[in-house]
Amino acid sequence: MHIDIKDIQELLKEKDLKVTPQRIGVLEAIHTLRNHPTTEQIIDFIHKKNPSIAIGTVYKTLDTFVKHGVINKILTEGEVMRYDGILKHHHHLHSEEGNIIQDYVNEELDEILKAYFEKNAIEGYQINSITLHISGKPINKR
Repeated sequence: MHIDIKDIQELLKEKDLKVTPQRIGVLEAIHTLRNHPTTEQIIDFIHKKNPSIAIGTVYKTLDTFVKHGVINKILTEGEVMRYDGILKHHHHLHSEEGNIIQDYVNEELDEILKAYFEKNAIEGYQINSITLHISGKPINKR
């Protein structure tokens, strides 16, 4: 999914963030690379277009985006931090083969989980959202 520069600018303005070339570059990288890129993949993408952007700036921008709800941070089983530019609620399918993360949307599952935790509340804890991490591997269909 490619995102338009104007959409990036609007998103940053909505979140009360200053529109800078570095911030545009980071968001463009996340949306162009898809598949929940790592920091290193984002840096490589940015440096192909603009090698003068400092690595520290990319890290700070990612932290700022997570803090302001522009992107989400995902920690994989291998302890690798990845980033997700899709803010609409969804779950993740983690492939055990190839370190691939796919988005999984299922409203029926969301309702089942919501109803379950309404009935079986966790004492002393307020649940704001539920996101499943589903691990497995693709099955070859013949």
